[in-house]
Amino acid sequence: MQDNHTIPDVLKIFAELLGTNLKQRKLEIPSRFGSGYCAGFIFNEHIRMLISNYQLHENIVMKNPEFNKVKKMLFFKFQNIFPGTEKRSEKNIVRKLPSVLIGTSRLNTDDRVSIHTNTDTINIEVDADYLRKLFHDADQSPVLKSLLQNTEPFLFEQLIYPSLQNIVNEIVTEEVEDTFRLFFLRIKAEELICRLLMELEKRNEKRLYALNTHDIEKIYEIKEHILERLDIPPVIDDLALKAGMSSTKLKRLFRQIFGDSIFSYYQGFRMKEAAYLLSEKRYTVSETGYALGFTNLSHFSKIFNEHIGMKPKQYSMMN
Repeated sequence: MQDNHTIPDVLKIFAELLGTNLKQRKLEIPSRFGSGYCAGFIFNEHIRMLISNYQLHENIVMKNPEFNKVKKMLFFKFQNIFPGTEKRSEKNIVRKLPSVLIGTSRLNTDDRVSIHTNTDTINIEVDADYLRKLFHDADQSPVLKSLLQNTEPFLFEQLIYPSLQNIVNEIVTEEVEDTFRLFFLRIKAEELICRLLMELEKRNEKRLYALNTHDIEKIYEIKEHILERLDIPPVIDDLALKAGMSSTKLKRLFRQIFGDSIFSYYQGFRMKEAAYLLSEKRYTVSETGYALGFTNLSHFSKIFNEHIGMKPKQYSMMN
């Protein structure tokens, strides 16, 4: 028998909207609405998690049960982390790399929640006050201090490295008896949170700027614009004009969210795409270089080696 106190309200409402029941804190999407599942867990008063991997025939909008809640929560939204996610986008595979959004509850100010047709995420929410008591020297890091105080809206994005992906895989695939399931998942969730905060603490930010929804949307439009055309190096003034903000503000907010400069971020994804073309698409080194806008293959080889750790020809032979 499942304990209703361990099930998030959003999952209960979702089940009611679809006219179905929850089994072991899990909602199987009825075939008339789509396919897949959504599972939710309240581990204790400080931390909860929602695992969503489903497709709906159409979007659903429902009331936000967390609207106007007093607690200051941090959210960790893992995306593109389920096996096969990358296969849904044939073009520019690097745009589907696993990543996690980390932000404050000050960004969640809507009284409605949109449930989108394609969802493959793990959402972890944790009480900022609870975390702040665990990190005694957090004030030494502007990023950690701003997150844990949770008095202004902040958002960060972090790519998921292999050891983090392994923990995510354990959450999704590990078979655990229901007796131990909540305990097992809470430990894994807290490990993910700890490791991600350790990564954010490394970011060399002296000052952080509060964000608003409009600025976030514009920064992500710029990100998508950059990743759509990896063969064309970004021009800051053009991007600033497209975003409707000064070049200084654009560069500042982009680095704050993604932890990297615009060009360095672009170049990193450009080389990840090169590695994909060499290993999966079986492009030659010259085909890959030219496809990604390089006119000098020696320069392409040099940049690839700096990012991947070996020359493209060597990488191609190993894969």
